[in-house]
Formats: sequence, structure tokens, C-alpha cells
Amino acid sequence: MKTSCLLVDDEPIALRVLQSHLAKIPTLEVVASCGHAMEAFGVLYEKKVDLLFLDIHMPGLSGIEFLKSLRQTPKVILTTAHREYALEGYELDIVDYLLKPISLERLLKAVDKYYKSIPTQILANSPFLNPLSQDQQDYVYIKSERKMRKLYYKDIFFIESIKDYVKIHTGSEVVVTKQAISHFEESLPKEQFIRIHRAYLIAKSHIKVITANTIEVASHELPIGRSYKKSILLLLNYPSNK
Repeated sequence: MKTSCLLVDDEPIALRVLQSHLAKIPTLEVVASCGHAMEAFGVLYEKKVDLLFLDIHMPGLSGIEFLKSLRQTPKVILTTAHREYALEGYELDIVDYLLKPISLERLLKAVDKYYKSIPTQILANSPFLNPLSQDQQDYVYIKSERKMRKLYYKDIFFIESIKDYVKIHTGSEVVVTKQAISHFEESLPKEQFIRIHRAYLIAKSHIKVITANTIEVASHELPIGRSYKKSILLLLNYPSNK
């Protein structure tokens, strides 16, 4: 289920820029765009909105006044060209405060803050994993090079940890993202993936050759970590006396 977004801004160009950026994030869905606060009232009454992108300087009713008038509010990210309203915005418990012109990189950080603000029982902290349960999904979203990439489980050969980053090796590319390998170990379906080393998480379906100390995945020979060895060999039914 995607996160539903409402955009409120009286500047058509600003709305188009925001719509263009949000279209690149597959976990979000823009349900409506409004040119003023009164129009937004009607949308909030008729539709479920999870995340509100709200401009501050608007004719009639400002974004701050609109926000204060709501009894129940969705999560809010303020957008404005005026830095001086930041403190007042945070006092209203907003998720983030974006200064125009808004870059995609800065927007992604704001969206990341939104997902991290949601209780874990509602949605996992990371926006990069599809919020469906593991038995419902067969793919994962990864943030890499300022884009959200959709990777199917079946295409992932193995995941390699390099300090604060991981390399996700597929049949056609290597996707790099800033994330701990332990995050993927916990999030990816355990019936499909197995940790074999502190630096490697592999897809069981792509295993070609197993020895007592290594596992060949695709054309890569990967080491089996000492602390993982016994459990891996038992799980993969490799005779331990070899």
C-alpha cells in the first residue's frame, strides 16, 4: 500500500517540480494537488492523506494558519522560500521543512524522515523496502544515486558489505546503497537468502557450488565465515566431515 500525499501550493511551477520529484519515488502516491488551503480542506475531508506537503505563503489562509485550524492532521512537510518560519513549523510537530527550490536529494531526506517517524508496527523504518509482508512481495526498493530502484528478489545474486555501504549484485548491474548488511539480513525473506559471512548475504537459488569453506554464487567464489560455517553447512545439507 502506497503512502498517499496531498500537495498544497499556490505556485503552479512549484507544484510541478514537487510532482516530478515525487513521481520518482514509487512508495508515494499523489492523490491531489491544491492551489490554496480552502481547496485542501475538501480533499482532507474526502480522501485519506498520509503525508501533506504544505506551502506557507498562500493567499487567504497561510499554510501555518491552515495547519493550526486542523483538528487531526496527517504528517506534514512544509515547503517555502522563507527560512524564518522554520522554528514555528517545528513547534507544530512537522516532519521536515523544505526550502525552495527543492532538490530531489533534499526531498528524499525529508521522505526518509517521514518513514522513520512512523511506528514500526505500522511500517518498517526504512522507506526502501516495500511495506507489504514478506510473503506478499517479491521485490525491494533501494535508494541509489538519488533514485529509487526496484529489484526483484530473483535477480539478486548476493549482497556485499563495504563499511557503511552495501553492493547488491544482480545479473545485470551492481547497485550501491548506504545501508548495513544486517538490515537486509533481517528484512529479506529468510527462505530465499542466507548470511554466510559478516560481509556476504547470498541468494540460495543462485548457489552453484558448495565446499567446506566457500560458496560459488554466479561466477563469484565467496568465503564462508567461521562463525557461520556450522549452521550454513547444516542448513544446506553439506556433509560436515568433508
